[in-house]
Amino acid sequence: MSSTPPEPVAFVLKGYPRLSETFIAQEIAALEARGLDILIVSLRHPTDRKQHPLHDRIRAPILYLPEYLYQQPLRVLRAWWKLRRQPAYRQVWQSWWRDLRRDLTPNRGRRFGQALVLAAELPAQYRRLHAHFIHTPGSVARYAAALLGLSWSASAHARDIWITPDWEKREKLADCSWVATCTAHNMTHLSALGGPDKVSLAYHGLDFDRFPAPQRRPARRDGQDPTEPVRLLSVGRAVEKKGFDILLEALARLSRDLFWTFTHIGGGPLLPDLKQQAQQLGIADRVTWLGAQAQDEVLAAYRGADAFALACRRDRDGDMDGLPNVLMEAQSQGLPCAATAISAIPELVVDGETGLLVPPDDIEAMSVVLNRLIVDPALRDRLGQAGAARVRRDFAMQAGIDLLARRFGLQA
Repeated sequence: MSSTPPEPVAFVLKGYPRLSETFIAQEIAALEARGLDILIVSLRHPTDRKQHPLHDRIRAPILYLPEYLYQQPLRVLRAWWKLRRQPAYRQVWQSWWRDLRRDLTPNRGRRFGQALVLAAELPAQYRRLHAHFIHTPGSVARYAAALLGLSWSASAHARDIWITPDWEKREKLADCSWVATCTAHNMTHLSALGGPDKVSLAYHGLDFDRFPAPQRRPARRDGQDPTEPVRLLSVGRAVEKKGFDILLEALARLSRDLFWTFTHIGGGPLLPDLKQQAQQLGIADRVTWLGAQAQDEVLAAYRGADAFALACRRDRDGDMDGLPNVLMEAQSQGLPCAATAISAIPELVVDGETGLLVPPDDIEAMSVVLNRLIVDPALRDRLGQAGAARVRRDFAMQAGIDLLARRFGLQA
């Protein structure tokens, strides 16, 4: 590989920093550590009140684009005035207009305005764009790159894949340099639309410096002692695709003679509904809602739990998770996991070997496996140890970072 330094790259993100997107922060920190000059371009300002310690390690400057065009009209107008006579402007405008006619939404309009500002304000040394998420950030990166005659690439994850129409994914795959995606399930889907030469598999993986193996004691709790209830945990935003309503229903079906507690970590719009549901199901006194937490607090929760549960499903918009990082994190701490066999989750959780899987939206099946984990500490130990061993063997972040480093021209 050439000894010349790699081109600086502008990473286009939905928002930064975000508690729910530690996998992106992890990637940026690792690539910075290898010498990549990164500019973070954020379409939104942060809304989380906390941030992870990992964000403090990142030194990349941040360019915030107008979140809504009406909030900074002069900034958008200045960008348009600067670019309106660019040779590529008319062609890019026509491309955006075709997209708008097929998807007549305010969000589509914002993408062009944000792309104008990005193209007008991008520092000259950044000659490549990389979008994290192929939908909105991918559109902004695509339009801006075309205006400036730059190459662009993307990382595709979950929601961005499943809510984006196939016509749009095909056109973006044809236009970009390459796409990395975080599951084999995603890769199969995208390769069918854009050709396998464009799409690479790069699991997010875990940084085991941040998730060191704990000194876990053999499981003892079996749900029979009211002073030592089995501690169940779940982590994730309270949105439909996470299936927390299914999880609460499954918990409510457990025998009243079993003693357990359930803790949820995460923000999200459905939290009030979930709290009301727990009340209606008569289990509110066993459920703790911690809200969004920083990474060190989440790690402490993993280490204090006996088992982890996540009931992912496809929501009404067609969105679903890929491979939730929280499952990898939980398994890295020796937690046995109950989850749903959807999307890429079976790439991580091997049913009966490293965890327990049930069909999505199957309340009774989830209740059965939760019961098994509660009453059988030996099963929890076996699944937890096997899951931790597999995560550390097959899901370290190193391989994914190596692939991205090569794509960005970094030396090994």
